[in-house]
Amino acid sequence: MNQNLENKVIIVNSSFGNLVDFSTRDVFSEFKELVLSSEAEIIQEFNLNQKTINSKYFIGKGKLEEIKEVVDTQKIKLIIFNHNLSPSQERNIETFLKTRVLDRTGLILDIFAKRAFSHIGKLQVELAQLTHLSTRLIRGWSHLERQKGGIGLRGPGETQLETDRRLISQRIKNIKKRLEKSHQQKNLNRYARKKGRSHIVGIVGYTNAGKTTLFNNLTGSKEFEADKLFATLDTVTRKNLVPGSESIIYIDTVGFISNLPTTLIESFKATLDDLKSADLLLHIVDVSDKNFKNKIREVNKVLSEIKTDDIPQILVKNKIDINDYDENDVITPLNSVAVSAKEGIGIETLKDLVSNHANRGLFKGRLFINFHNSKLRSECYRKAKIYEDKELKDGWLLNLTIGNKDLKEILPFEGVEIVESDIYLNTKL
Repeated sequence: MNQNLENKVIIVNSSFGNLVDFSTRDVFSEFKELVLSSEAEIIQEFNLNQKTINSKYFIGKGKLEEIKEVVDTQKIKLIIFNHNLSPSQERNIETFLKTRVLDRTGLILDIFAKRAFSHIGKLQVELAQLTHLSTRLIRGWSHLERQKGGIGLRGPGETQLETDRRLISQRIKNIKKRLEKSHQQKNLNRYARKKGRSHIVGIVGYTNAGKTTLFNNLTGSKEFEADKLFATLDTVTRKNLVPGSESIIYIDTVGFISNLPTTLIESFKATLDDLKSADLLLHIVDVSDKNFKNKIREVNKVLSEIKTDDIPQILVKNKIDINDYDENDVITPLNSVAVSAKEGIGIETLKDLVSNHANRGLFKGRLFINFHNSKLRSECYRKAKIYEDKELKDGWLLNLTIGNKDLKEILPFEGVEIVESDIYLNTKL
């Protein structure tokens, strides 16, 4: 289903005042990044400003004639609009320009198709593509839109268009069944993680904010990372033992974008459902981007649409190593941390924040464990961060950081005590 984009393209963007959240320049810049991500070569740009939408052509006929002149001169075979066109608008523009037209949703779907690597990811992309295409089937089939006829072929028959719609409908049903089986398996996996007392942390943010780089830094994983839009498409889950906590599971997700098509949200529902089981969200923000505040709002809007906006968040202000970063311009909510995922700056502070949330607070201090509780000492090595382990006459003195939840499970055992003063310690030497 992946549409092979022509290499040379014309791009068209129209601003309508309050119909967009970003400034015209930012919207157009992001659109160009999307086009370049599809490996297309931009021959000419049309950045328009119009008061109303033309119901037939979306843009005015005068501008359309300007575009047609460039199409004919440069022999352009594809025009990409930074808007979602109706099927009739797309068809009318193609008829007028006598060349292919792709809207914003079609462009994003094409990029997604290039980025999907897993079997489930490919199915989800195909479902979104088929759903989008099903309303546009009239294009290219006009010469076949007649009943079969002739000797031996008379009868009710079926137009080619109807056949194609039926086949696509069957394929959509088939994909949904296969995805439903995958959903059931994922639900079982989520239940197992919850039952295993794992703390689930979802990593979310605008596309190209540095989510995968941070994910790799937190988990020691080696997932593909690149400075491009939608470098990550498939959800990835990895376990990491963060000091002072039980096992923490991180989930890396596809990046969000402004005006994300609703068909994509629905088709990727299974992937985004992983976030619903999260105990905590790390909202990654590229603070070197002057438009980061609007992008925070866009991400929160998508989180609201998938009903995950009530999950606690830590705002992770990423890319502080870039010169454009201005600390005074960055909002600083209570749960926030400044990091550079690329350079590893602030990662330990972030881990402490995650661990603090997972364990309802942290205890930092000294803990005495007698020799009869060697298994509890081993538990501390698994669950806590040990700074010093000193052997005394009847036990061990651990200088550590451990979660309050884990500490409460250890303290009731006889021979386990918090050491608050050296006077107590002298009795153990």
